[in-house]
Amino acid sequence: MGLFSKKVSGLMDVIRCDEPSYLIWKWHPNGTKSGNNYRENAIRWGSSLRVKDGEVAVFVYKQKDGTEQDFIEGPFDQILETANLPVLASLIGLVYDKGTPFQAEVYFINLAQNIQIRFGVPFFDVYDSRFKDFGVPVAVRGSINFRIDDYRGFIKLHRLSNFSLEDFQKQIRDVVSRYVKDCVAHASAVHNIPLVQIESKVAEINDIIEYNLKERLSEDFGVIVSGIDINAIEFDKSSDGYRQLMSVTQDVTSATIKAETAAKVKDIADRQRIEVEHYGESLRIQREEAQYAQHKQTQTSNMGAFQVEKQAEVGIAGAEALGKMGTNGAGNIKFSGEGEGVNMAAMMASMAVGGAVGKNIADSMNSMMLGMNQSVQSSMTPPPVPEAEYYVAVKGQATGPFDICSLKKMRDSGQFTSESLVWKAGMTEWAKADTVDEMKSVFLEMPPIPN
Repeated sequence: MGLFSKKVSGLMDVIRCDEPSYLIWKWHPNGTKSGNNYRENAIRWGSSLRVKDGEVAVFVYKQKDGTEQDFIEGPFDQILETANLPVLASLIGLVYDKGTPFQAEVYFINLAQNIQIRFGVPFFDVYDSRFKDFGVPVAVRGSINFRIDDYRGFIKLHRLSNFSLEDFQKQIRDVVSRYVKDCVAHASAVHNIPLVQIESKVAEINDIIEYNLKERLSEDFGVIVSGIDINAIEFDKSSDGYRQLMSVTQDVTSATIKAETAAKVKDIADRQRIEVEHYGESLRIQREEAQYAQHKQTQTSNMGAFQVEKQAEVGIAGAEALGKMGTNGAGNIKFSGEGEGVNMAAMMASMAVGGAVGKNIADSMNSMMLGMNQSVQSSMTPPPVPEAEYYVAVKGQATGPFDICSLKKMRDSGQFTSESLVWKAGMTEWAKADTVDEMKSVFLEMPPIPN
């Protein structure tokens, strides 16, 4: 039979948490105040317990050998018995009187709700990575959201009996403030940007802080960070450090702009100079190529004259060789006592050169004469007399045109008869072949009939 199975008298308690927003909340019986009497932890037999979904109720009992705890997760709505609160079975000394309450501390832990803490980091000096002589006061505002996931681990890190949400939030703010200061102080160097542009990296700074805080708050505070938001990073624009930094930054920016402008102007001038040089060189090459092409075209157009010119050069070279034959000793005849006599090698060489020259000149003259004869003949020969051509109707289709000679062959093969319809340019309509004057000769010259 259960510990609370018997009927009891007196006013029973309903143990529940009606706080709209909380993280840790301690229950007290009706009519009692925290820390003023023994009855603040007294629970009557037959009291009921109501735990909403997303909550856990923690019963803490003080024993001679220490402290015992029972955890009841929601949803739960029952009268307390040893079956649902096993630690009661060890409290036998309390059942001597049916109406005597037992002592236990009851805490409700919120597992479903995210707790949001707003934080503000007061102005602290931050240095630009380029100008480390000027400290600029910077302030940061934001919020952090967290919740309890492992309530057993959370209880190991915190004493529920003296837990204060205000103190807990202050501890978290202090940790957040340290991480925010460290991240913002190094943002200019980490992201390689001027300090005055640090607000452009709020998202990256936010992610770094959140990543670092998740591990720290989980290990040291037993809470899970669900998000952190940096709302603003502000500069104390009235400070000397800010004014000095802006002055130096403007000077550097102006000098940088001038240097970049000068570099761009020089680059444009260099490119224009190179383009002009290339343009002049291109014109020279184009001019030489055009002259060379024109020269070749002139040579091609006057190939005959060019060949005669080259052959004449060869002839002149041969003539000069013949003229020097005497100086080479080719024609000298030396008598006894004066030398070797006739220089046969020189004479043969001179004859060979002379022969080549003569052949060159002869070929050139022949070519010139042949060309002239062909030109005269072509100009004196009349063009051929055009022959009449006729179209022949074959099965309703026009075929041809055919000249008279072809029509005679077609006549011999039976493909063309006097009844065939013919037409040529100048005729108004198709006509039978034997009615056309030019066709009559075709049928008069009929081949003999074979025996």
